[in-house]
Amino acid sequence: MEYQKNVTEFVFVGLWGNKQIELLFFVLFLLCYLAVLMGNCIILLTITSSHLIQQPMYYFLCHLSFMDLCYTSTVVPRLIRDLASARKTISHNNCMTQLFAAHWLAGVEIFILVSMAFDRYVAIVKPLHYMVIMNRQRCTLLIVLAWAVGFWHSIALLLVILSLPFCGPNHIDHYFCDVKPLLKLVCKDIHVSNILMIANSGVVVVLVFLILVASYIRILYNLRKHSAAGRRKALSTCSSHVMVVVLFFVPCIYIYVLPAGGENKDKEISVFYTVIAPMLNPLIYTLRNVEMKIAMQKVWSQMVYSELK
Repeated sequence: MEYQKNVTEFVFVGLWGNKQIELLFFVLFLLCYLAVLMGNCIILLTITSSHLIQQPMYYFLCHLSFMDLCYTSTVVPRLIRDLASARKTISHNNCMTQLFAAHWLAGVEIFILVSMAFDRYVAIVKPLHYMVIMNRQRCTLLIVLAWAVGFWHSIALLLVILSLPFCGPNHIDHYFCDVKPLLKLVCKDIHVSNILMIANSGVVVVLVFLILVASYIRILYNLRKHSAAGRRKALSTCSSHVMVVVLFFVPCIYIYVLPAGGENKDKEISVFYTVIAPMLNPLIYTLRNVEMKIAMQKVWSQMVYSELK
């Protein structure tokens, strides 16, 4: 049977149907987005303007903050606009663009988090070889690989979605274009598409998460050989990374391992990795990090001094 692709625009159902609640969350998400912009810009400015950019851990953190800015900006500005609008529409082409961009940037972020875990692993398990293994060339290669892997993950999902017919309802039960809510609108059997989606996103996210967990078990095992002061410093940096990983990966695993079609809380849970995690990451990496605090003080002191001259 042939299907005619005749859907030219989609309508977001959004997070809530209540207009008063949506106006309240318009203000809340606007403040959250401003916090994302401010927090991650501060980290970018601090690292790029100080000696910290020479250290692999902060080099990766700089790229993570840039990813948080880009990824959040593909989703949250439209969400904020839609919360204040009576009709939440997006064209088919813009929907596909948002889907591609969001998954590409999220894929890059996942592999930057893997690179950061590898950096901590080498620093603690092989400290004498750290500067040789984590040289700038290898760090740059890891970032390039993150962009490449993220691109192929995203283009694979996009090609699957573009091959499917949308000829019926066009209301997306979400606040942005994602694979699962789009699959629910396809007017043919989506069994194979579900398998491809789970294989592409769900299995990859679970495997990466298990690799990260295994690396931190190995790190904890090796910390027995360190002094008490060394253990405290290592645990401080590692615990920050673990919190960021949990905030990002656990909601992703819940969403992308389960097939489309069932009734779940996908759109509410996705707020964790589209808004909350990018907002909290700067706080997590600065509040318990003495080096970041000192660097921030120096950078801001230099800026104030130059303004007064």
